[in-house]
Amino acid sequence: MTERSTSRRRFLGAVGAGTLAGLAGCMSSFGGETTDSGGEISIPSLAQFRGSGALTEGRPAPGGTSIADLPDLSGTLNLYIGGGEGGIYQRFITMLESIYPDFSVFDSDSPSASLAQQIVEEVNAGTSEADLFWSIDAASLGYVAENDAYEPLANDALEPVPSDFQGADGSWVGVAGRARSVPYNTETIDEGAIPEKVQEFPQTDALQGTMGWAPTYGAFKSFVTAMRLQEGAETTREWLTAMREVGTERYPNEYVATQAVADGDLTAAFANHYYAMRVKNQRPDAPLDLAFTSGDAGALVNVAGVLQIEGTEKDELITDFVRHLLSAEAQEFFATVSYAYPMIPGVKPVGGLPTVDELNPPDIDLADLADLEPTLELMSEAGVSG
Repeated sequence: MTERSTSRRRFLGAVGAGTLAGLAGCMSSFGGETTDSGGEISIPSLAQFRGSGALTEGRPAPGGTSIADLPDLSGTLNLYIGGGEGGIYQRFITMLESIYPDFSVFDSDSPSASLAQQIVEEVNAGTSEADLFWSIDAASLGYVAENDAYEPLANDALEPVPSDFQGADGSWVGVAGRARSVPYNTETIDEGAIPEKVQEFPQTDALQGTMGWAPTYGAFKSFVTAMRLQEGAETTREWLTAMREVGTERYPNEYVATQAVADGDLTAAFANHYYAMRVKNQRPDAPLDLAFTSGDAGALVNVAGVLQIEGTEKDELITDFVRHLLSAEAQEFFATVSYAYPMIPGVKPVGGLPTVDELNPPDIDLADLADLEPTLELMSEAGVSG
């Protein structure tokens, strides 16, 4: 095993071992219920925010701002929320509504891209009644921002998150991340045999005819878009064609492809990182690990995030709500229930994954991922239609 491969792989080896380092500034309010000074608001214990299974064993209390230290939520929010993530985001909203009896959310659930178009149309027509947009991807947030259908978020809502995961001029802020990765079967291939650049994959003998992908998946299209933005359309078309010609197998989704890797039907696949997390949580002994490429589209980190819609008059409530999404409890919830990348430094990802600042994503504006039409055209030209 080379020094390079040692430093960037074996991220899942600590699953269930309880060896994650303790975090500085762990909050004393965790471990039991906490009430505000008036004794009316009860904050559930950390265990009620944390997921279960092998990946959560031995985790320390997260750092960051506790919900107990934030202003109470009171009022009503009209929320457009992008479909996906198995209803996990709605589950957290329900928890907040249970904590704060004077707070309620009326949500409209549709695909993020459709909601982004609807928001722009409603703002332009002067008919918008929504306050906040919670999208599962930065591309949809970028579309709304580029069409000036937003109001900048307050500094208090932006401050907890690194600038890499914020929109220009405070147009949006990330609340949960997902990284492109290469799940691979540890019994079939050595980690050092997986290249650090996706452009090298078609020429890697050990991966020819043994990889899987899911071209219909939105995450895959964003990955290809990132490659097109970084490498150009011709290089991207050539890569897609080469991967198809060496026998990359098509799967209906990335979870199924990752399961196939764990089962030994594939050597490796292209998938978001959390599918391997789901498999490992269910099957801790599965011969499955993750590799991450470096500085290219294969290392893309996309985010779910929120944007304040132009015309709302609920600035203060929106700010407080977003701060709750970036609280220690919320980030622990997203990290251990959906296996997302936390957006605040005080919360670690699950299962020994590298932290966000240890990854090396491509230097592109996430908002530019909204430009999908050229990507769909070149995928079709390469015989890899989405």
